[in-house]
Amino acid sequence: MTQKDITKNITNHYQRIIGGDLEKMHIEEWDMDIYYRKTNTFHDEAKVIDLQAKGKIVEALVESVIQKARDKDGKKLFQPAHKTTLMNEADPKVVTKIATAINNAVVQIEQADVIKESVPTSS
Repeated sequence: MTQKDITKNITNHYQRIIGGDLEKMHIEEWDMDIYYRKTNTFHDEAKVIDLQAKGKIVEALVESVIQKARDKDGKKLFQPAHKTTLMNEADPKVVTKIATAINNAVVQIEQADVIKESVPTSS
């Protein structure tokens, strides 16, 4: 397999996943729907990972909501300026519920891929 084929396979896989339907969850407490993708770019994940590495778990949850929550058209619902509101004026249970749903969508895919890749093949 050539380098071009490898790159093409990687990007084709990503485009299939990122281009799929948005998942939807209704947030009764806020009387709104939030949409999210089953996968995100490393660019979107970078701030979340950085905050987790620094032990700022609550801030990482809020950042994941800011980076991943979408409207029905796939546009981001929140901007960085919403961080203060989500950290200080939103019900932590609701923010945690949203972050859990959004982040578990990604984790489930990764776990499935890891299981497939880690099963030893017989020689």
